[in-house]
Amino acid sequence: MLEIVVRTDNRERHVRVSEAELAGLVRRIGAEGDRFLVVQRIPDLPDVFFQVWHAAGGDYTLEHRDGVADRHFEATADGPGVVIATLTGWARQDPGWAADLAWSPLDMGPTAEEPPLGLDEAERAELEQRVREALAGGYATRADLAELAEEYLVTADRRPVSPGQAVALADRLWLARVAEQAGWQGETDPERLARAFAALQGSGITARENFTCCRTCGEAEIGAEGDPDARGFVYFHTRCTDSAAAGRGLTLLYGGFDGSAATTASIGHEVVAALAAAGLRTEWDHDPARAITVTPLDWRRRLVG
Repeated sequence: MLEIVVRTDNRERHVRVSEAELAGLVRRIGAEGDRFLVVQRIPDLPDVFFQVWHAAGGDYTLEHRDGVADRHFEATADGPGVVIATLTGWARQDPGWAADLAWSPLDMGPTAEEPPLGLDEAERAELEQRVREALAGGYATRADLAELAEEYLVTADRRPVSPGQAVALADRLWLARVAEQAGWQGETDPERLARAFAALQGSGITARENFTCCRTCGEAEIGAEGDPDARGFVYFHTRCTDSAAAGRGLTLLYGGFDGSAATTASIGHEVVAALAAAGLRTEWDHDPARAITVTPLDWRRRLVG
């Protein structure tokens, strides 16, 4: 799989696609409402991206940017083959990936300078702490964090953080976390959890991470998430994520779609077994009315963006 995220004009999001899947996405674009795709690396880095735009019957327009304004380039191609080869090379970070096209600098105009944050020390510390908490959860994108930074201190008569200031703050803390995770070795507990959830999903149990904001919403929405023949479900919501990131373990909510206690208990046993197979320990008394807790848990989820 390629360590990239692909976002499309029609609001799809594809994480870690294969080369064949990436080629299919490039060949697909062209119709109204599905004319471009934007590609980022994993983890996302500010102002590092590749994008392709195409209208059926016309050339392909390609752009790539490498972090700063004077490293933003544009090229055109007359068919999908060279686009696929170039984009795949970029995704793999192959030497010479750009050699098959004639790239020209793209001037996006001057970059606006944002004034420093007008926050006192206590407000700044509170805001940064909240953004770091969201970062520690590991599911937020850079855009999510910027929105959080902009809105967190808003009152009825005050918006102390501008959109540009919010982006700058979020990106600074994001890059610090990216540098921190570069030192992590091997598989982390959240990756073990994801492996267990993938196994459960493959066995007919709808498994969702960081799903909805609370249990009420989760119970209302989980039924529409899985395949029609799914036997049951397991998920954790964003408050559970916050608890795990704070070192308090992870609560898993589960059940059977037929509503019976026997099916719910059976799903619970399958969840515990899948977690054990992935190397995670749980606390559960086999009561289908009680949640499963994954603990101890070292919550170090690598950022995607």
